[in-house]
Amino acid sequence: MRLRYLYTLCLVFFTAGFVSAQNIRKTESFNAGWKFFLGDDSVANAIKYDDSHWRKLDLPHDWSIEGKFDSKNPSTQAEGGLPAGIGWYRKNFLIPASSKAKTILIDFDGVFHNSEVWINGHYLGKRPNGYISFRYDLTPYLQFGTQQNVIAVRVDNSDQPNSRWYTGSGIYRNVWLTTVNKIHLPQWSSFITTPQVDHQNAEISIRTVLPGSINSGFKLKASVLDDQVKVVGSVITPITDTVIQQSIRLSNPQLWSVKHPYLYKVKLQLIAGNRVIDDYTTTTGIRYFNFDADKGFSLNGEPMKILGVCLHHDQGALGTAVNTRAIERQLQILKDMGCNAIRTSHNPPAPELLDLCDKMGLLVMDEAFDMWKKKKSKHDYHEDWDEWHVKDLQDQVLRDRNHPSIFAWSIGNEIREQFDSTGVSIGRELVNIVKQLDNTRPVTSALSDADPKKNFIYQSGALDLVGLNYHQEVYADFQKNYPGQKFIGTENMSALATRGHYDMPSDSIRRWPKDGKTPLKDGNADFTVSSYDNVSAYWGSTHEETWKIIKKHDFLSGLFVWTGFDYIGEPTPYLWPARSSYFGIVDLAGFPKDVYYMYQSEWTTKPVLHLLPHWNWKPGQIIDVWAYYNNADEVEAFLNGKSIGVRKKIGDDLHVMWRVKYEPGVLKAVSRRNGKVVMTTQVVTAGEPYKIQLKADRDKISADGKDLSYITVSVLDKNNVPVPDANQLVKFKVSGQGILKGVDNGSQTDLDPFVSDQHHLFNGLGLAIIRSKSVAGKITVSAIADGLQPARLVIQAKR
Repeated sequence: MRLRYLYTLCLVFFTAGFVSAQNIRKTESFNAGWKFFLGDDSVANAIKYDDSHWRKLDLPHDWSIEGKFDSKNPSTQAEGGLPAGIGWYRKNFLIPASSKAKTILIDFDGVFHNSEVWINGHYLGKRPNGYISFRYDLTPYLQFGTQQNVIAVRVDNSDQPNSRWYTGSGIYRNVWLTTVNKIHLPQWSSFITTPQVDHQNAEISIRTVLPGSINSGFKLKASVLDDQVKVVGSVITPITDTVIQQSIRLSNPQLWSVKHPYLYKVKLQLIAGNRVIDDYTTTTGIRYFNFDADKGFSLNGEPMKILGVCLHHDQGALGTAVNTRAIERQLQILKDMGCNAIRTSHNPPAPELLDLCDKMGLLVMDEAFDMWKKKKSKHDYHEDWDEWHVKDLQDQVLRDRNHPSIFAWSIGNEIREQFDSTGVSIGRELVNIVKQLDNTRPVTSALSDADPKKNFIYQSGALDLVGLNYHQEVYADFQKNYPGQKFIGTENMSALATRGHYDMPSDSIRRWPKDGKTPLKDGNADFTVSSYDNVSAYWGSTHEETWKIIKKHDFLSGLFVWTGFDYIGEPTPYLWPARSSYFGIVDLAGFPKDVYYMYQSEWTTKPVLHLLPHWNWKPGQIIDVWAYYNNADEVEAFLNGKSIGVRKKIGDDLHVMWRVKYEPGVLKAVSRRNGKVVMTTQVVTAGEPYKIQLKADRDKISADGKDLSYITVSVLDKNNVPVPDANQLVKFKVSGQGILKGVDNGSQTDLDPFVSDQHHLFNGLGLAIIRSKSVAGKITVSAIADGLQPARLVIQAKR
């Protein structure tokens, strides 16, 4: 059955009020002006506690990323070997006397974890889950006018180990303060769908749940606005019940898609007489999709593969502290590769990620849990399951259900209850919770047991989609093993690679041993892994192996590659000093590995011709040369002007290869279609390192104290050729209206801290992340290294 939807962005924050200016609802950032103490003090929640010696900072904040890597940290190597512990946050603030008759609410988008909150010494509550958003009503305990208020937050991440990947520590997502009238629309109260939608018409259905205090003397007005903020439809409904159902019809709607993510706005106004008591506006998108057991996935009636990646929530050197530009950069790199979907592994994401996916045109599988009652780490969420799983799942669905980007819910990842009968009862319970709040999207669980006769979560019969992690060997026979069922590859590949490192020969596939610790046979003492796509974990495959299967069969709706980016923690192998994963198509610093271009050649129509490896080797060494290409019939390679052969893809080949005796010079590749040149590319032997080069992804950023410029650092020879094995220690100096926020190089084993003014390059590249201040002006970035010509770069921070 075809599913039809309109979704809106999350309804966490509102903009509303009376017609008169003094009664406008106000939502403001509550991130600035906090104090922080790393440690514990049982009286730090007191109003008159002396916090004068505490560190001043703005949120979001991740204190773990500021620490040093150490295999002895109790977080263990699984979490990157970074410190955790307990931390306190305090903030003094004023509430104007004019707000005395209002309701004052505070929203935390996420605190990792076990957060407890006090306002003026009054205990507000505890929220163990570090990924969920939550709200407290501050009103009963506030002082108004010139009297100071004190909010205190204790964050306890000392119960280590509690995760299989890096979580970060602290108030690492945004905090908001909302001032609203006593009578107002509740948080996450409206659910907007389209029971009928096509290219000619759309019926927009708005279901709003109201408190009993909003009685029959009120009306609710709903309006739809296009991207020019023009009203294109509206309805006013008298309030006669606590549930109000409204419908608006649009003609010739602009449909949201991954190529054309058109967004409308829906505005709700609560009206008493001729006064607007409350209102809020949300961004919306109109589209429909369908999963078919034979034909796979379609969006707005058009068949398409789900070309997805899994993402953990850290942003490399920035840790888990949410920054919208950092997330946007990551998503743009993936979208440029051809990615059209994100799986939020394995937890509710930051709201900013969903907002960006709505805006940029990326589908989202929104995942809830990595474990249920049965643990994976000593102190993980299983300790809070009984008390909190219902509330946490309800809040996730309520918060996120109006995003146009979300097309599926996942209730778990590789849950251990799939191996016993409790998977039946819990699976049904969780799906029922989701369906009570959103019956428009399919629900899946990422299953690691592919035997339908033995998997108890599958046997529950509750899943709309069969989500399989790995087990690519059963994909071709999916319809035989799962008759009538719909497929989604929830987690795939687990291929391993170190950017810029190459081991010969390249034409044999190797699997990491099953214990996850034994070094790869013939592996490297420094724990590098070849960037040729020929190494994977034992449970998975190389990138090419699984993609060849998925692309071949229509009933295989798509996949989510493990992973889009490397992430901190969960290294394979679990051998120190490895402290980050090897799974990413892109490394931790945001530099694409070679396989990025395989996906780009397969997942996009833009011309691609990528040649690997670099061209600095020992004379006479036998080198395997690969090329990824598209839009062409053949590729011819030339070494110092002499042809070394023409290659064509045969059968389901995804790359071509030459085996060449190395000689320094120029290796060039030319792709042709019908005899005409499509693209030309080359790699050149580099000489001795001579100078530093700095390149900013953006040389103009906003002077808002949040915006970022990512600067790629490389070393060139005298002929401006990049040196592929440069590993110099580069020291940075930043002056003007910016600060150096973090440094990285993409190496999985580099133990240099991310928060520093210096960092080694790795395989020719490094990264410096510059954050603006709140004042417009120039930001000057300088880089020096022993024996090299220095570099200087100017970035403009503008209002």
